[in-house]
Amino acid sequence: MSRHVEPLSVGRVIGEVVDNFIPSVKLSVTYNTNKQVSNGHELMPGLVAFKPRVDIGGEDMRAAYTLVMTDPDVPGPSDPYLREHLHWIVTDIPGTTDVSFGREIVGYEAPKPVIGIHRYVFVLFRQRSRHSVVPPPSRDHFNTRRFAQDNALGLPVAAVYFNAQRETACRRR
Repeated sequence: MSRHVEPLSVGRVIGEVVDNFIPSVKLSVTYNTNKQVSNGHELMPGLVAFKPRVDIGGEDMRAAYTLVMTDPDVPGPSDPYLREHLHWIVTDIPGTTDVSFGREIVGYEAPKPVIGIHRYVFVLFRQRSRHSVVPPPSRDHFNTRRFAQDNALGLPVAAVYFNAQRETACRRR
């Protein structure tokens, strides 16, 4: 197993959110200019309140990508019966750029975990053509696999996730 997908398997992103895939594009997600998302690392909800900078690698600027951000642990990780909750979708992102060059079809919603430790997953897909991705009808009960299938996106080309939990009064000090 590739060292790039192993943390995604251990964190159950592969299996619960997406099927096994081979990463082929570099994906870099950074909050507040200096907090880079690393698989399984914890970020405080206050730090992720505003949309991150997301840089897309790839070899071809003519390629178009779709970025999906989702929480598979809603309302809580021990009983995620509302799985998944959609936080963000940006489409038509040119390769070798960042998401600001794409088209936001579902606005960024900041993570606000209430119960337990939640995973927030960024999944990147390569589109077959531009302006081909349709937004889902709701943020609730989102399914990344079904969304990819409905929009002919195929398997992901990159993914990364972080953990977050509710900030309590004593943790904020």
